[in-house]
Amino acid sequence: MDNQAVGRRVWEAVGGQKNVKSLVHCATRLRFRLKDESLADTQKLKEDPDVIQVVQSGGQYQVVIGSNVADVYQSIVDEEGLAVSEDGKEESKNILNRLIDIISSIFTPFLGAMAAAGVLKGFLSLATVMGWLTADSGTYQILFAAADGVFTFLPVMLAFTAAKKFKANQFLAVAIAMALVYPAITAVAGAGEAISFFGIPVILSPSGYTSSVIPIILAVWVQSKLEPFVKKVIPQFLQMILVPLVVLVVMVPLTFLALGPIGTVAGNALGGLFNSIYGFSPIVAGLIMGSLWQVFVMFGMHWGFVPIMFLNIEQYGFDVLMPMLLPAILAQGGAALAVALRTKDTKLRALGISSTVTSLFGITEPTVYGVTLPLKKPFIAACISGGIGGAIIGFSGVKAFSSSLVSLLTIPTFISTVDGVESNVTVAVIATGIAFVLAFVGTLILGFDEQTQDNQLENKHANAGETITSARHTLKSPLTGKVLPLSEVPDQVFSSGVMGKGIAIDPELGELVAPADGEITTIFPTGHAVGITTTDGAEILIHIGMDTVELNGNGFEILVKQGDLVKAGDLLIRFDIEAIRAAGYSVITPVVITNTDAFADILELDQKEIIANEDVLAIVK
Repeated sequence: MDNQAVGRRVWEAVGGQKNVKSLVHCATRLRFRLKDESLADTQKLKEDPDVIQVVQSGGQYQVVIGSNVADVYQSIVDEEGLAVSEDGKEESKNILNRLIDIISSIFTPFLGAMAAAGVLKGFLSLATVMGWLTADSGTYQILFAAADGVFTFLPVMLAFTAAKKFKANQFLAVAIAMALVYPAITAVAGAGEAISFFGIPVILSPSGYTSSVIPIILAVWVQSKLEPFVKKVIPQFLQMILVPLVVLVVMVPLTFLALGPIGTVAGNALGGLFNSIYGFSPIVAGLIMGSLWQVFVMFGMHWGFVPIMFLNIEQYGFDVLMPMLLPAILAQGGAALAVALRTKDTKLRALGISSTVTSLFGITEPTVYGVTLPLKKPFIAACISGGIGGAIIGFSGVKAFSSSLVSLLTIPTFISTVDGVESNVTVAVIATGIAFVLAFVGTLILGFDEQTQDNQLENKHANAGETITSARHTLKSPLTGKVLPLSEVPDQVFSSGVMGKGIAIDPELGELVAPADGEITTIFPTGHAVGITTTDGAEILIHIGMDTVELNGNGFEILVKQGDLVKAGDLLIRFDIEAIRAAGYSVITPVVITNTDAFADILELDQKEIIANEDVLAIVK
């Protein structure tokens, strides 16, 4: 690959100097911030043989290059003389993109905990309806505390992640949130009693600020502006005590007096906007959300709807938006299953089956990016089917009574827990089944164009006059931990397989070793990723965690440099697993053969648990 030529083509396609605000890169992608993304020639980039994928999300225009991205990046910088930011944290002026970026950054770190709590809450509702548990039993109360605690004290979790996003003191932010949900304050709000602060009346909603979203996010944003000002005023030797004191004394009353009520009004207006559309026509609302949900997910716009779901549950005790999304998600699984049954490509069949399973549990990125979207017609069939299912659910008034990651496991959350409020769970199941079947049948009828990977491989070797041999060599595991398929990596570029074949490891020990003899061809200053070219010609990319480039090297210790020759088992990088997780990042580590096409096949060895230096992949030449 001519990196300079690739860089020149990419630069021209994104609009050049007149359109580029900033450029940074991670392990696989050039991350542009553009003045106007519509000026970029996205189609031209997608057709470029050296561009793997183009992703537009959260205000960033991401061009996926692969393991040699650093060289392409450097060629652009050198040729164009760019003055680029080091961290890429510059914010887009587009308000919508900024809001989506803020919401996704704040909610993503605890999405798993929230999903688990929501599912548990739904199953507890099912258990009481079926008579398996009574609401006054100790078992129910303990499990309900586990399920409801996340939502009751949601402002505390939001404060921690919002402070990270806004670069404020996380523990001070949590202290502000704790004041908002303090039991005595909540009791006063519930009793409808009037309170004041130095004679200024404090406006409290009946439920106080438990389960609220916008007030604490707004408060932490103001905190992030106040902290630097206070630090400038107070001498450094007094800052340890006085800065937190001033921030608490100012922010807690300010939140109760102004920011909280403003946030509540804004939240009610946001929820009221969707509910007014729903009130106009539940069928139309369901049709739109069911049809377009996966499109919203592709562009990162789905995060804009997350606060609406929370606000609906906080204000009304239920949400009508979440049930509409279930058919959209399951429909993608139905389309993927049809692809698996119809295709002659063994690899696509395996991906279709695995993607169907992940869709059932609410994870659609592998399905969309790996199966339905590249084939186009299956994606269209799934969107239409999801819209039909969403319209049925909207018409029937199905409601969710707890927030969760939308999947089959959330169906119990549709069981009513609010007196006098009905929710038709049966219709939700039927509508979701209809969407799944319609997407399946629609894909079979519409079909899709494909040339099987097996045929491509045969043609490739036949044209070259070569014979496929069974010669192979193995790679050792670079980590100790749990082995996962790439489809479970929480990043569409890795999970879809476009970067190449391989596996992922959820590490138990923070030591990364060389998987084979070879040369260190890429080592990032942040320590989060390393590229190795083995003596057998395999180009391996190991990416420690997801989005860990944002840690700027904190928690990573690099023990090698680019150009070093290493032996299998040599220690390359140490990393602090707990520190990375505490910062809100996943440590799931993809191990990918980026030049997969140079080999006949890459085979997994079916381990579930792996120890460093144990065989993990077989490369067939």
